[in-house]
Amino acid sequence: MTNRAVVLLSGGLDSCVTLAIAREDGNELYALTFDYGQKHAKEVESAKKLAEYYKVKRHMFLRIPLGEIAESALTTEEVPVPENRSVEEMTLTIPSTYVPGRNIVLLSYALSWAETVHADSIYIGAHTQDYSGYPDCRPEFLKAFQNAAALGTRRGAEGREIELKYPVIDMTKAQIVTKGAELKVPFELTWSCYKGGEKACGACDSCKFRLTGFRDVGLKDPLEYEVHEHL
Repeated sequence: MTNRAVVLLSGGLDSCVTLAIAREDGNELYALTFDYGQKHAKEVESAKKLAEYYKVKRHMFLRIPLGEIAESALTTEEVPVPENRSVEEMTLTIPSTYVPGRNIVLLSYALSWAETVHADSIYIGAHTQDYSGYPDCRPEFLKAFQNAAALGTRRGAEGREIELKYPVIDMTKAQIVTKGAELKVPFELTWSCYKGGEKACGACDSCKFRLTGFRDVGLKDPLEYEVHEHL
């Protein structure tokens, strides 16, 4: 019997590479994408294209009103997206782009769906550069959620635990780009920018991490940017 995996697919670089890894692992893919009240829908559009590209078994879209209660630069118009910060500034404190409770909520939905479709695993593209600023991307949190999943599900109670996998957790952005290149992922279909313009801004934290990753491995990012002087 083919193993099934639910993959949290935001449409960004990390989730795309994670989706490709889940396929490489031999799984039948069930992609899960959320509209949780983001200021723009560019990543969601990218997720649709990626799901079609990888011919996932099923792509589920869920709209949840997280943005109505969670203040963040990604969901609240009055909170600006930070720009042109140094690496030290980006990792010194929890950034305003942190969405309170987001991964707890999204993983809970993923767990419910995984149990329903009899999936053996859930994949999430959390990694070290995120957890330096986002507490819900830390390995400690993900291990704690794994324990909660084992205790709070029928499968866990029956000894058939759904495994939470985070294959890029210890990778730098450069290593994620390298892995994506090895797996021939369609980088041009992804969207990482915190803004929703025609071009990626090149100034937000996410753009800077992404551009630096491509630069460090000597590859050209196929996305167009408004600015990228920091390179």
